[in-house]
Amino acid sequence: MRKIYLYNIPRRQALQRFLSAVRLPRRIEKVKTAGALGRVTAEPLFARLSMPSDHAAAMDGFAVRAERTFTANDRNPLQLLPGEECLPVDTGEPLPPGFDAVIKVEDILMLPDGGIEILAPATPWQHLRSVGEDLVAGELLLPALHRLRPHDLGVLLAGGITTAAVLAKPKAVIIPTGTELIPPEEKRHRGDVPDFNSTVIAAYLQQWGAETVIQPIVPDDQALLKEAASQAAAEGDLIIIIAGSSAGRSDYTVHVIEALGEVFVHGVSTRPGKPVILGQISGKPALGIPGYPVSAYLSLEWFVRPLIYRGLGQPEPARERLRASLGRRIVSEIGVEEHVRMAVGCVDDRFVANPLERGAGITMSLVRADGLLIVPAESVGFEQGETVELELFRSSGELRNNLLAAGSHDLIVDLLATALKEEGTGLTLSSAHLGSMGGIGAIGSGQAHLAGVHLFDPASGEYNTPYIERLLPGKKVHLINLAYRVQGWIVPPENPDGVERIDDIASKGISFVNRQKGAGTRILFDHLLEKAGLTPDEIPGYEREEHTHLGVAAAVSAGTARIGLGILPAARAFGLEFIPLCEERYDLLMNDHFYRSGAGEAVLKLIRDPVFQKRVEAMGGYSMRDAGKLIN
Repeated sequence: MRKIYLYNIPRRQALQRFLSAVRLPRRIEKVKTAGALGRVTAEPLFARLSMPSDHAAAMDGFAVRAERTFTANDRNPLQLLPGEECLPVDTGEPLPPGFDAVIKVEDILMLPDGGIEILAPATPWQHLRSVGEDLVAGELLLPALHRLRPHDLGVLLAGGITTAAVLAKPKAVIIPTGTELIPPEEKRHRGDVPDFNSTVIAAYLQQWGAETVIQPIVPDDQALLKEAASQAAAEGDLIIIIAGSSAGRSDYTVHVIEALGEVFVHGVSTRPGKPVILGQISGKPALGIPGYPVSAYLSLEWFVRPLIYRGLGQPEPARERLRASLGRRIVSEIGVEEHVRMAVGCVDDRFVANPLERGAGITMSLVRADGLLIVPAESVGFEQGETVELELFRSSGELRNNLLAAGSHDLIVDLLATALKEEGTGLTLSSAHLGSMGGIGAIGSGQAHLAGVHLFDPASGEYNTPYIERLLPGKKVHLINLAYRVQGWIVPPENPDGVERIDDIASKGISFVNRQKGAGTRILFDHLLEKAGLTPDEIPGYEREEHTHLGVAAAVSAGTARIGLGILPAARAFGLEFIPLCEERYDLLMNDHFYRSGAGEAVLKLIRDPVFQKRVEAMGGYSMRDAGKLIN
């Protein structure tokens, strides 16, 4: 039986409803102090011993009786006899009985008999650490509900506390569901989906302070899911069911939670993450989270993170916020709070943010994200150039060294990002796949540091320069060659459709996958169509678009298309056939400020490095013969 969402309420209201109805238990356990880093104290901890426990030397030198030294001065040196009037001591060593001061070793003259000569008197308790100077037996060392830091462990051990009472970690039981799921280590067949969500979810929960148990995968069977959920409630403090939270024919999570307990919320007005379920089973918090990775992870952060931190008596950490200029327009649906992953960099001394892929299933958008933009439910979005506030995943200090690459996608840019880190430049690089035309626009509007371009101009037979002159007239920019690369047909192994020319796509009705408007590959394909006297209407699948060469190859590999135009490394990545068509010039466009900066010099140095060039050419289909050459 399908169950359409019971609610579609604002996220904060859903959280309030959830937290007011459930809580995690606080249990106490004893752990060894040496292994208690990050744990939360369950009670106040008082010193059992003083530190130091004896009067001790604070310097290397000689212990003396201060009153015996009062006559010493530089005109009247005083000699002290060894043993009776002075004894050597090292830092931290207990003070010998009857002595009350230490003279530093650099302030004495050693005598042949082991005694010393001094030129200044010592004062009582000079250079000594008295009993309890650091901490005194009975003193409060740490309060309850304190998260233990490295130096806290030292204080506890110094105070004689070798085992500490801490809050037990709440135990979360994770139930992955779905007939299509398989363990990640198993061989995949068509239709199989590896269960990576469970590992990621467990890692988040452990990071926030919970203990986790992952149950075996439960297929789409309501009775089996009910049994697994009942067992989880008996074993754990928190139940998390992955997938089955929406309104599909095999989505049973809401029925199971209702049958075993109570549902407080089913569906929140967010994107991603709408089909989340908040409830309880046997009085224990129970969540049904979406199977789409981004939705799942955000749902955890919204509802589980505050629950765990509250259970451990800790304030929920707040992310750094940053105001940045929006590099691209963002359109959102009214009535839905949207969470957009963003790439962030500092271009010409101002922060710029570009949106990444917005799909709920695109895990890499979180990997690549530097921050998050929350579009309020009452907003329809933001315009390009508008100043917005972001929640950061990385510090703003780090992001000052994050380069924003826009324009055409190429695997060399990915290699360049890796090489910048390997070389210890302190620079990172984030890419937005806007196509060559979009890249030129981003450089022109100051929204990127560099852009990959490979635009063929049929009128002149030139690459890139004519477009830059037309689109950025009078703007001071620099075009640097990155590589020459071969474009060709990406087709299934052994070219089963016998593709030789572009005419074959139309005459044989072969399904095609295209690149997005403004991409250099799309412009090249349109030029080839025109040369062949063909129109887009004659190409099956011309309207279908992918934003990267790898996306094109993935479509051909999956069988949803039979041919695409792309580069050799993308075909190789999927074990596909590649039919060379033409060589093109792929350049990097930079604004003048970046070109002359230290970061720009670091990028150029890498491009011109023979070792880097060999790595590129080893991928196949590339020539680095002019790499780093200034074209204009």
